Amino acid sequence: MGANTYLTERERGILESAKVGIAGAGGLGSNVAMLLVRAGMKKLVIADFDTVNESNLNRQFFFRRQLGEKKIDALAANLREIEPDLALELHDVRLTPDNADLVFAGCQIVVEALDSAEAKKMFLHSLLPAGKPIVSAIGLAGWGRSNDIRVRKVGRNLILVGDQMRDVRDGFAPVGVRVGIAAAMQANSVVSLLLGEEP
Repeated sequence: MGANTYLTERERGILESAKVGIAGAGGLGSNVAMLLVRAGMKKLVIADFDTVNESNLNRQFFFRRQLGEKKIDALAANLREIEPDLALELHDVRLTPDNADLVFAGCQIVVEALDSAEAKKMFLHSLLPAGKPIVSAIGLAGWGRSNDIRVRKVGRNLILVGDQMRDVRDGFAPVGVRVGIAAAMQANSVVSLLLGEEP
């Protein structure tokens, strides 16, 4: 892949061999997956139970021709358009306290990209005790105020991306530009952790 020519052999090896989990294939998850593949990653575990609908197209890495398809299947097809040689582990499931740790058991880092505050809380409570890094996001709805979106380390294993204020349920729309900024910061945090730098 062309982007790999900008990395050292050591960096390429780390990114290609790492296995990263992505919980959710919506506005955050689909874009994080795309950015990680473009960065040179080849092993992703992706979990989502939803299908592509028209309201997703303003911010998610899907196309009109994929309306009605399962998000994990549509996303896998799109990622393979970028890099055919991928090892994708796809889980068509709703994540719960009973399955979340099992789905991502083999991952070095997990990206939390779920929609609701309740789902985010459940996921963090389920996976944080395992001790692996989790890159989560909260507060990214609306537009503008780009500099308010930050990366913060919370405790030993949690990286939080967002402004921690602007939530869809507070009346802010989920708009592609701000969601995209947060997804890029999540992906950048994953790459930084894998290559031994602070996010």
